[in-house]
This record gives sequence, structure tokens and C-alpha cells, in this order.
Amino acid sequence: MTGTGRLTRTLGARTSRVVYGEPGPDDIRQELGPTSTIDLAHVVMLTECGLLPRTAAATLLRTIAGLRADGFRELYDHPAPRGLYLMYESHLIERLGADVGGKLHTGRSRNDIKATITAMRLREVLTDLLGELLRLQAVLLSRARAHLDVVMPVYTHFQPAMPVTYGYYLAGIATALDRDIAALRHVADEQSRCPLGAGAVSGTDLPIDPSRTAELLGFDGPPRHAVDAVATRDTLLRALATAAGAGLTLSRLATDLQLWSTQEFAFVEFPERLVGGSSAMPQKRNAFLLEHVKAKSAAAVGAWTASAAAMKSTPFTNSIEVGTEAVGGAWSALATVRDSVLLSQVLVSGARPDRRRMEQRAREGFVTATVIANRLVRQGVPFRTAHHVVGAAVREAVEAGESELTKITLPDGLRAEVSAEIPPLPELVAAHDRGGGPGACEAVVYELRGRLAEHAEGLARRRARRARASTALDQAVAALVAGCDTGETG
Repeated sequence: MTGTGRLTRTLGARTSRVVYGEPGPDDIRQELGPTSTIDLAHVVMLTECGLLPRTAAATLLRTIAGLRADGFRELYDHPAPRGLYLMYESHLIERLGADVGGKLHTGRSRNDIKATITAMRLREVLTDLLGELLRLQAVLLSRARAHLDVVMPVYTHFQPAMPVTYGYYLAGIATALDRDIAALRHVADEQSRCPLGAGAVSGTDLPIDPSRTAELLGFDGPPRHAVDAVATRDTLLRALATAAGAGLTLSRLATDLQLWSTQEFAFVEFPERLVGGSSAMPQKRNAFLLEHVKAKSAAAVGAWTASAAAMKSTPFTNSIEVGTEAVGGAWSALATVRDSVLLSQVLVSGARPDRRRMEQRAREGFVTATVIANRLVRQGVPFRTAHHVVGAAVREAVEAGESELTKITLPDGLRAEVSAEIPPLPELVAAHDRGGGPGACEAVVYELRGRLAEHAEGLARRRARRARASTALDQAVAALVAGCDTGETG
């Protein structure tokens, strides 16, 4: 069947290629896979509502199932001048006749089908990304616990600031990543309503049951508002934003690890399986995977910017800018962030801190200066005075070529030895147990492990629910087909 009744011609070949591309087998499978899943649920619903005879429904279901089983191979060479969906529907009509194939589109539109495909695809992508983020979080927390006693200096403005531990640093990354995970969970939870049933833009007056298709496709319910269902892809925008946020967290981790793995720092070392050499310089040992982690978050940032720009100032109704163009770059961007997470898993797991080197730099960096100032504060010296006195002592030590602070000049002009007053670095670090300091890190790790378990349980429930919906759909299809095979016409 060609044309629409109103129109008798289609786009020219070149224009069609610009708009619809030249889909190959992978493109066909990727689009028609979820489309046909929607069709199975839709046919079951139409039959249960009395809008499709059971014999026609069984024929449609068998034919669609056959196409799915063969990876839609039968459609690989079919022309698609108006896109893959209409090519697929036209094939069903040509094969089964208008009285069967022509009834498949009853009570729906390409608009709500496309919105549903986007929602289904996005929830799968987000579920997978969440799963990998949880694995990374588990690695971070495991490494944090293992290295809670590895003392190192923490840096501000690239200068040594305070003594902490490597495990404490990793727990800080895990704390930030927990927020990224929570944000992504929230976005995934927004995929709770199935757009199918919204039709072109205002629902339908046919007696369909959108709640049934929503149930069979694993959603919580039907669209709340038809225009909103087909006009918006804002959940996709939020997914890109939260994925970009996670990517940015990992890029900052990678920046630190790359700096700390240089010969100048020599804080961490990566095994040979995680580094590369140079084609020209035989001495090189490049932690190049970290550069991939740093760069990959840019894909999500760019995709969000492009999607937001495409959606900006469009009418609040179905539009190509929103439903097609704005989502085009999202999938590869989300896949790139997933790759960044996979790389981060092996890098965090493989990084080996040099305990001796880290502690040496902590001793040499005057990172106990603030502690000494605080000791003076405990003796009643105003903090600003203590700050000035200790700063002057550091200057004197540097000018004398010393690498540690051993004596200070007190406000009354007395010089005092301070080395005896400062406890060993591990004790000093443990004493910072207020304000989220390293002394309280074990409790933080414990709390984050509890949240990790909660996130994992939520993800498992989400997967189990969709698995139950898939089973229910398979059973409904099988029952309908079997009923016709046994002569039930209903």
C-alpha cells in the first residue's frame, strides 16, 4: 500500500536517505525489536477489548513472532521510503491482507510508539549503566577499606594541604558517586508510565485499555496526559545530565590518579595490563587508560547540549526536533559513559599505592602545620595569631632547608620544640574525626556499603519486574495463539 490516501507520493530517494538514512540489518533489528514487542502487547490488548478478532490476532502474533525469531531478515532488502515502521507495517499488510495486517495500527500512532520505544530503550540502558556503576562503587569501597591506614597528603590548589589516607580519598570519590547513582535511579524511576495509548497527541475515542499494554510492557501505568507523553523527552535529558555527572566524577578521579602515577609523585602504580608504552621512547610507561576516562564524559556533556538545543523553543506537542533529532546522539553518549565506568573499575582495582612514598611526602609537605596551629588554639592562642606564628615557622624551616616543622616562635618570643607535641601521622589522621574527616572514614564506608546494598536491591526489583512482565506477555501471546489453534474464536 503506497501513500496515505491524502498523499499519493513519497519522498525522493536522496531526500529519504537524508531523513531516514540507509538502515542496515543492525538498524532494522534495533528498531523493530522493541517495535514488535510493543505490537505483541498491543495485539493482546486489542483482542481482549474486542477490537480485533482472535483469529486475526493469532495470525498477526504468529507472523510477528516469526519475523522476530529470524531477526527480521525477511525485511533487510525492503525499501523504506517512509521509515522502518511503515515499511514493516506495509509488509504485514501485503502478507496478511488489510483485514488482518491493516488492523494492527488500531488505536495508536507512530508518535506514541516512538515515545514508548524511547522509554523502553532508555530504561534498559539506564539499568545496565546503574549495574556497572554499582560494581564500580563496590570496588571503590573495597579499596577504601583496604587502604584506610595508608597515609598520604591531600592537595588543594596542587599543593600539599593536610594528612589523610588513600582509603579516605577513595571513600570521598565513593561519596560523590553515591549521589550520581541516586540521581540515575531517580531518572530510571521516571520511566514509570507507558506512552502507548496517547495516540498522535490526544489519546483516542476507541475503547482500548492502555493500562493493559503498560502492564505487559513492564510499566507502572498508562500515560497521565497524552500531549505530555508524545511531546517530551525530558527524561532523556535528565539521563544525559546525570550520566554526564557520573562521568565528570570519574574524570576527576582519573586526573588525580594520572598525576599521582607520574615519576614525580610516584604515589600509585598500575600493573602492566593497565599501561601502555611508546612507539618511539622505550622507557615510557603510560597510564593512558586514565586519559580515556577523562575524555569520555565529554560525550554526555555534548549530547546533553545538543539535545537541549534541539528541544529548545519547540511547540509543546509532537515534533521531529524532540522525538527524533534530539535523541539521536543520546545512545552513543550513554554507551561512552558506560565504557568510562568499565575502565574505572579495573583502574581503581588495579592501582597500587606506595605506602612509603605517600607517607614520606606527607612528612615533607608541612601538612601538620594546621594541627600545630590548632594545638596553640587549645592553649588559648587566637587562631589567626596561631596561623601567623606557624606560617612564619614554616617560612623559617624552608629557608633553613628543612623539610619538616620542628620548632616555632611563640607569641611571647619563646621558641618551642613541636616535634614532641605532634603524634605519629596515623594517630594525627585518626584524630580528625569531626566534620567528615579521615578519622570517621570507617563509619562513612559502612554507611555507603549500606546504601550500595539498597541501590542493588532496587535494581534487582526493577529487573525482576520487567522479567515478570516479559513472561506475562509471552504467556498472553501463547494463550491467544493456542486458543485459536484449538478452535476458540471468542
